Amino acid sequence: MNKKIIALLVMSSLTVSNASFATEQTDEREHNEELVGLTSGIVLGAVVGGPVGAIIGAFTGALLGKSVGDDSEIDSQQAKLVEKDSQLIALNDDNQSLQVIASQYDEAQQQLAQLKLAQEQKLTELAMGLNIQFKTGSSELAPHIQRQLDDLAYAMSISPELNLDMTGYADRRGDSTYNQALSEQRVAEVKSYLVAQGVDENRLAFKAYGASAPLAKDQSFENDFFDRRVNIKLIPRESALAANQ
Repeated sequence: MNKKIIALLVMSSLTVSNASFATEQTDEREHNEELVGLTSGIVLGAVVGGPVGAIIGAFTGALLGKSVGDDSEIDSQQAKLVEKDSQLIALNDDNQSLQVIASQYDEAQQQLAQLKLAQEQKLTELAMGLNIQFKTGSSELAPHIQRQLDDLAYAMSISPELNLDMTGYADRRGDSTYNQALSEQRVAEVKSYLVAQGVDENRLAFKAYGASAPLAKDQSFENDFFDRRVNIKLIPRESALAANQ
């Protein structure tokens, strides 16, 4: 009798297995996995323990089927984690690259600041030595003065960021009208010479003050010599543009 019951249960389980296989084409994956586990558990339980074993085996098979589904989900999640890890590594590499670029930018800024400081110091040194003297009552440029202006014109050609500010003066001998005209003529001679050497006229600013700004309080032969001058000052073009606005 028991053998008949077992045979019937086996046949029933096989029938259920075939039915679950036919239904598998339309049901969701998780449901299919539970059915597979359920039917296989029934067969196993029926063979081993009879009807009671079949029932216990059914529950066991369902759990096995659910476990198979969970394993698939775990594998899928692990694959996603691997992908996210790769993305995080790439982002970390990009962040390190940005840090390197930022460091290089800061270094370049520091170097630029140092270069600007050195330029300002050099301009100060040059401005201190650019006083051109003239003979009494004359605006003629002496040969050694022309050589100095040649060097200045060359410096302007390789330094497009610089402009020149020129101011003409006269000594205190003679009346104010004459001295004013003489100072204007002197600064005009310097300007014309530099333009002839290729310096853009738009980079040259000039004024004349006659005898109104002597270098020393007391008048003397030596002081008069230094008062007969054109003072030339190199200035950055940005400063010159700001002053004219």
